[in-house]
Amino acid sequence: MAGLSGFLILDKPAGCTSHDCVSLLRRCLGLRRIGHGGTLDPGATGVLPMAVGSATRLLPYLNGEKAYEGTITLGLRTSTDDLSGAVLQQRPVPRLNAADLEQALTRFRGAVRQRPPAVSAVRVGGERLYKKARRGEVVTAPERQVTVHSLELRDWNPPRLTVQVRCSAGAYIRSIARDLGEALGCGGALASLRRTEALGFGLEQAVTIPQLQAHPAPATLVQNPIQPLLALYPRHQLGPEEHSRWGCGQALPVPVTLPVGQVVTVLNPTGALAGMAVIRLSGEMQPKLVLAPMG
Repeated sequence: MAGLSGFLILDKPAGCTSHDCVSLLRRCLGLRRIGHGGTLDPGATGVLPMAVGSATRLLPYLNGEKAYEGTITLGLRTSTDDLSGAVLQQRPVPRLNAADLEQALTRFRGAVRQRPPAVSAVRVGGERLYKKARRGEVVTAPERQVTVHSLELRDWNPPRLTVQVRCSAGAYIRSIARDLGEALGCGGALASLRRTEALGFGLEQAVTIPQLQAHPAPATLVQNPIQPLLALYPRHQLGPEEHSRWGCGQALPVPVTLPVGQVVTVLNPTGALAGMAVIRLSGEMQPKLVLAPMG
């Protein structure tokens, strides 16, 4: 399967890491050049975009926003901010109705300061927090700003509530669960999490591991990420002469005025993805990523 390039969207099951999924896909496809976009915790399920071949170079250009459906259990606090960790405290859940929860959720919408979980992939002092936690080190992650575009209450069945979240890269739903519990005075932990969108791809494009193992690389499973890219950046389709110059890494004129530094999605003469460019000071389009194999 040499030369295979594109995106395969995996519906990750619970109980395996994102790295496990990369290893599985490498075995199925017989390829080494495979990466993933957006790590999922072992207990989480759902959309895990897998980049194959030269498509791995597109990962930095894709939309980092993600969407989730999660269930939060109120009344306890854990070491991991989900149910996989040790229970640190249990408290009674106050009498709450949907209106109370809606009011409490308000403070977690928009641009918010959030502290990542103590067991997470965030680096502190050059090392990931989960590695420090394995050694028994107690480290408090520094707060950082994230954006929660939407946070909707879908169900309330005490002591559990279900929410739908759309957020920026770097946001943790476990942190929302923990902080909501603190705001309500009873503690909270994430009970389950399913990612429904990531990097512009959704569950409707995803395949399960049994499907992948039965049919490792049918064309329908390898997704060309043109649509997610077109939603983010201006596009320019190359003519035949431009295409030849593009393949040689030459800067090209663009017919419209774009700001310096603007990223552009570049299509080949047939409309397939040719790569990514950036507008330089001269107003020309400088190739940054040339994807000849994806043409």
